[in-house]
Amino acid sequence: MVGIIIKDGESIEAALRRFKRDCANAGILSEIKKREHYEKPSLVRKKAIDTAKRKRDKKKRIFAKKERV
Repeated sequence: MVGIIIKDGESIEAALRRFKRDCANAGILSEIKKREHYEKPSLVRKKAIDTAKRKRDKKKRIFAKKERV
């Protein structure tokens, strides 16, 4: 769990910004969005495979581009 300690003389707005930044760095918002709706395990696997394919294809394009230069 993310928590912050308000420093002396720190405004609430600054503390809230710091808290939001800590939450984003911890991945809390992405975890909430991921758990918002149930996904079947088969869909989770399919999504992971598609992501891996996109990464692999992008890496191939970048490598091919470097080879031509």
